[in-house]
Amino acid sequence: MTRIIADISISLDGFVTGPGPGPDSGLGTGGEALHTWAFSDDPGDRRVLREGTARSGAVVLGRRLFDVVDGPGGWNDDTGYGAGEVGRPAFVVVTSSPPPSVRLTELDWTFVTTGLPDAVATARERAEAASADRGEDLDVVLMGGGATIGSALAAGLVDVLSLHLAPVVLGAGTPLFTGGTPRTLVQRSVVPTSTATHLTYDVVA
Repeated sequence: MTRIIADISISLDGFVTGPGPGPDSGLGTGGEALHTWAFSDDPGDRRVLREGTARSGAVVLGRRLFDVVDGPGGWNDDTGYGAGEVGRPAFVVVTSSPPPSVRLTELDWTFVTTGLPDAVATARERAEAASADRGEDLDVVLMGGGATIGSALAAGLVDVLSLHLAPVVLGAGTPLFTGGTPRTLVQRSVVPTSTATHLTYDVVA
């Protein structure tokens, strides 16, 4: 069964970037500390990252995040989805209009201009097709940014919320939660490592 998993790193004070994020500084001032865990040698971190990448049948991201990862300082041969773990799922970008060009042409990009629910539906179709090809259940992963995941949670599109809680207080930046519809969560796992606390919740209502 294909699930919709929102997966994002977050500070102790609830921010998914530091102040001033943009194409040249995707995580904002100090925001790199949020992803220290993804590049650590801690066995727990490596397992969380490996398992998360392996289950990704398709990935949804917003246009701002796409502009960062496809920009000159974005993903390359050393850093990419899963921070170097093996796996190249289909990527679905929510946008008002497709970009004029794509730098990372070796990746499978689909641009959806009709809103987040349609993007999630498209990603589900791609993940289900990948599941059939590989003979195992694969999921849709919402990798961000924060506004995309927040909107998906508010719209009731998320089955599982996976948070990587970094031991940092940023003070400002892009908040993940900005109010809206209350949601009931059921805690499924807590994995503490030397660089983060990995939290998994089922979104039940």
